[in-house]
Amino acid sequence: MVARANATEKKAKPRHIESHLQRNCFTWFRLQYPRLRLLLFAVPNGGFRNKKEAGIMKAEGVTAGVADVILLIPSGGFASLCVEFKTEDGRQRATQKEWQTAAEGAGNKYVIVRSFDEFKEQIETYLTPDKNNG
Repeated sequence: MVARANATEKKAKPRHIESHLQRNCFTWFRLQYPRLRLLLFAVPNGGFRNKKEAGIMKAEGVTAGVADVILLIPSGGFASLCVEFKTEDGRQRATQKEWQTAAEGAGNKYVIVRSFDEFKEQIETYLTPDKNNG
């Protein structure tokens, strides 16, 4: 009976794992940096939409591959911080790699985070560049 019960448990989908991680990171950021809360935002690129909605969004400028989150604050010589959330074994799609190259070429910092601790470290390092360079 135990084996049968365990067999019916479903493993969380990667998108839900990334979503949970992203929500935890936003909660922490808003508590830690309340004055900056409006400058960290999610890019609503993911999710499934019907053809009509997808067409409208594409016409409005939605672009495949854009990072999940952007911190719109210049720091350490960068224009902004772009954050892509991935599961432990998650990989970037070709459109994400292409967008990363373009974003970095325009003077932005781009990071991939796979845990809350990585997110926290990246944010703290980005927001205090002088402290971390010497």
